[in-house]
Amino acid sequence: MFTGIIQETGKIIKAESLNGGGMQFTIACSFASSCHVDESIAINGACHTVTAFDEKTFTVQSIEETLRKTSMGALREGVSVNLERSLTLQTGIEGHLVQGHVDTTGTITFMEKEETGWLIGIEYPEEFATMIVGRGSITVEGISLTIAREEGNEFVIAIIPYTWDHTNLQHKKVGDAVNLEFDVIGKYVVKYLSSLGKDFFN
Repeated sequence: MFTGIIQETGKIIKAESLNGGGMQFTIACSFASSCHVDESIAINGACHTVTAFDEKTFTVQSIEETLRKTSMGALREGVSVNLERSLTLQTGIEGHLVQGHVDTTGTITFMEKEETGWLIGIEYPEEFATMIVGRGSITVEGISLTIAREEGNEFVIAIIPYTWDHTNLQHKKVGDAVNLEFDVIGKYVVKYLSSLGKDFFN
């Protein structure tokens, strides 16, 4: 479990293909030496398990299913990634409850600089339209954000300068894929209502 509050950005030191599919990533960050094997760390919002670590880096593996549903397969050496360690009982929930289970990827459609921040438009698969709620929570690249507005199968997020400076959003460009995780409570509500029959939504 996570909160969507990014602790720091790490850097991909090594990205290598695994035999039979999947990829292995070695990531440099400031907290690597305090990691432990089997620890859960969200990388751009996708939960991964630490398989090895040293003083400066930790290593994770992305299996085929992860590569299919996330943008992890596009990561290359030198790329900056958002990192969040898992929630503990001593950690305040300052964002929203995030599982680290990416639902799908979206595509950045525009990035607009405003006087006090940035607006970013993201297009997503239409099948997830019931998961998007104006002023509701969403996780983009592991970041807990609020949907500023929505239209069709596109939504807009507003980014404050601190978030821009301390996440990998500053390195994104139009056309890039981003990991999306919809609000977990909303997903359960939609699932339950769907079980009541399609007529409920009409």
